Amino acid sequence: MKNTQTTTLAIFAALAALMAATRFNHFGSAVALPDASLAVFFLGGLYLSRCSGRAAIAAFVALILGAGAIDYYATSVQGVSDWCMTPAYWFLVPTYGSLWLAGRWVALRQTLQGRGLLVLGVTAWAASSFAFVFSNATFYLFSEYFAEMSAVEYASRVSQYYVSYVAMALMYISVAVAIHAVLKIAGKRQADTPA
Repeated sequence: MKNTQTTTLAIFAALAALMAATRFNHFGSAVALPDASLAVFFLGGLYLSRCSGRAAIAAFVALILGAGAIDYYATSVQGVSDWCMTPAYWFLVPTYGSLWLAGRWVALRQTLQGRGLLVLGVTAWAASSFAFVFSNATFYLFSEYFAEMSAVEYASRVSQYYVSYVAMALMYISVAVAIHAVLKIAGKRQADTPA
């Protein structure tokens, strides 16, 4: 039981650290990794869903609050533009919640091998695509910036970001699942090695 709690805390800490390290730069740069928030919430659902119901909810809420605190720090202290801080900002909660639930759905129904990896990949792509559409649609509707722009024009402008938006999330998820597989193999080999 203690080992499971330690593993859960380590996973939560790694996800929180990844988000804290990357959330400042949405697309990345030569010196900064792109934002991993989408992947963090999907991976949270994937790896923390087997916690008790309260612990899983607490982890989700803590990550949401962490994202908000990082954004507050970036805009208030570091001088990052607060252009996204509109009434639409609150729609990030259901956006991230959908990613968490998609990861949880995979965790409760699949193993991370063979066909399960294919299901994970398709689900991660679908959840990231939904997050892209939902977050952009709510930004269009509730940010109060686009009264003069048609929905079609807005969609055509933001669609150019779709591939990088989803690709970055899938890249982070792939790396995390690969690390998980390597650690699992290493742990099994260590357990099989006679003392």
